[in-house]
Amino acid sequence: MIALPGMAALWAALPEARMVGGAVRDWLAGVAVADVDFAVPLAPETVMARARAAGLNVIPTGIAHGTVTVVTPERSFEVTSLRRDVETDGRHAVVAFVDDWQLDASRRDFTINAMSAAQDGTVYDYFEGREDLAAGRVRFVGAATARIAEDYLRIFRFFRFFARYGRGEPDAAAVAAIAALREGVKTLSAERVWSELKRILAAPDPREVMRLMQRTQVLDLVLPEVDLARFEQLLRRGAPEAPLLRVAALLTGGEGAAETFAARWRLSKAEEAELAALSAPNELGPDAADDDVRRALEAEPAETLAGRTWLAPGEGWERLRARLAAMKRPVFALQGRDLQALGMMPGPAMGALLQRVHEWWRQGGCVADAATCRAYAQALLEAKKV
Repeated sequence: MIALPGMAALWAALPEARMVGGAVRDWLAGVAVADVDFAVPLAPETVMARARAAGLNVIPTGIAHGTVTVVTPERSFEVTSLRRDVETDGRHAVVAFVDDWQLDASRRDFTINAMSAAQDGTVYDYFEGREDLAAGRVRFVGAATARIAEDYLRIFRFFRFFARYGRGEPDAAAVAAIAALREGVKTLSAERVWSELKRILAAPDPREVMRLMQRTQVLDLVLPEVDLARFEQLLRRGAPEAPLLRVAALLTGGEGAAETFAARWRLSKAEEAELAALSAPNELGPDAADDDVRRALEAEPAETLAGRTWLAPGEGWERLRARLAAMKRPVFALQGRDLQALGMMPGPAMGALLQRVHEWWRQGGCVADAATCRAYAQALLEAKKV
């Protein structure tokens, strides 16, 4: 049974609560569980009153949908009141609170996510989710078309869970429903789609699910120009399970493709910069000279330079990756205070001299130490070449 710090305090306040969703699924699958969500057959106001009476803090994080966050001394847990959908539009739902566990489970997306577990370890499984999990089946609860129409994001969630837990042929009813309702993904926000795409691409081996996305024509809606052959080659090479590296392998369209993708799916600034860097031309060969490797390392992180090698054609890149990992990133040691010590005043002339010495240092392979750089700077000053 899962026993995270703080769970005992929550169960003492809410003995009716059950663990739900991913925590139960992963516990049964033997996967490490880091977070646990709970459901309870009580109204959210009752949950908050009970928690506070037990000395716990509580935050009404999503009270309109029945979710509050109960804060124990050790950690926080989301607790959601059992509910049923009153109205859905493919993106949002209006809910009513209930006390029927099976009715609540029937509104969940997949059978493997619809199980719950009580404090004593009893698992409640109304839709054969445990059998599906053991068999590697990802199956919608009830009619696949109905579940998808409630929230079109479930199309991507199907692909994500199939990439993680699926084995063999995918559920035929799910595939047919996804193909029939695929246009619904156009109603989803870019942020929600990118969040799911990242998780799909972070799976250990998403090759089969990407082919399935192509077969159902969902891939055409989110990545109209892709190179699955290059993507599959990347995975065969044993590249890291890095979503942005996998995006870079998928993208076609040449210069500007990374920027277009980042803008369309509203990547964060950091993600956009990383994708652009990975997509840039690889200027180091497998047996590049040490001076060239040091110059490249001074300009960019080793992870970025190594990432590009996974996308490059040819062989021998493991040698360069090993050198990048072993070589210390060079740092230009000269600073403004060093030039002030030579008698220079801060200003444009100082900046120009720093830039000139830095370029000299780079041309020399980024090996000159601080003393050598200062000596070169002083020589330039004495020769009045700045």
